[in-house]
Amino acid sequence: MKRCLSPERATAAGLTAGVGLKPKHASDIATDPGCVTWFEVHAENYMGAGGPSHAFLTAVAARFPLSLHGVGASLGADICPNRDHLKRLRRLVDRYQPVLFSEHLAWSTHDGRFLNDLLPPAYDDATLKRVSAHVDALQEAIGRKMLLENPATYLAHSSSAIDEIDFITEVSRRTGCGLLLDINNVYVSAANHRFDPRKYLARFPFDRVGEVHLAGHARDSDEDGSLILIDAHDRPVDDAVWALFAESLPQVSGVPVLIEWDDPVPAWSELAAEAARADALMRAASLAEPRHAA
Repeated sequence: MKRCLSPERATAAGLTAGVGLKPKHASDIATDPGCVTWFEVHAENYMGAGGPSHAFLTAVAARFPLSLHGVGASLGADICPNRDHLKRLRRLVDRYQPVLFSEHLAWSTHDGRFLNDLLPPAYDDATLKRVSAHVDALQEAIGRKMLLENPATYLAHSSSAIDEIDFITEVSRRTGCGLLLDINNVYVSAANHRFDPRKYLARFPFDRVGEVHLAGHARDSDEDGSLILIDAHDRPVDDAVWALFAESLPQVSGVPVLIEWDDPVPAWSELAAEAARADALMRAASLAEPRHAA
């Protein structure tokens, strides 16, 4: 039995297990990528014209499919995405031809200033119209469909009048964008807002999902001593998140899965082991799929 899913399946139609690309892992990727069949990078880290970072990314792109993950478009802001930022995104997309492009349902700009955080928008009719327009603008700028990621949230707007899943689904319906399902974000938000993550996932529009994210989270507490989970990306994926992923696999069969582990950057053996665990779950789910007679 093969240890990993075949790398030949790592195409635009069916990526397998991927990880975030880190220069620290360059030699390991060159010699033994393990089960990792694709890589994702934050688009904003590669907006310069050249240099060592682009030399590294170009070498990796020659061997593996790439996904670009944006963190700076600020789709939930009260103004349109910055035109210069969109132009830089387009140049990056044209240069590397990624198989996937994704961005967050969040805002990070206000009054001409960039805030180093992904903040949640209110879920109301005005925001729905605005976010849909911003997604349209981004997709038009980069010349392709994007995936919109569900957020990890720590507070809720009192003005919100639309359920999060209904909001995300309607943005996708209006714009034609796909969705990036971050299962760790679901678990983090569920813990922080005291709802059942399984009930949330039971209503999620899986038919629109084009990528899945898994990540680790940190535990903290608020001023009242209540538990707060932080989408930290600084440790292995939690067992509870693995369980939600396994339960979701029948609905996301064939969808690429990314392990997010950013800071501190782990040893390649640790990161590759996380990818191998995702790969094994995907393989088991694939083998369990019912076979239909011809």
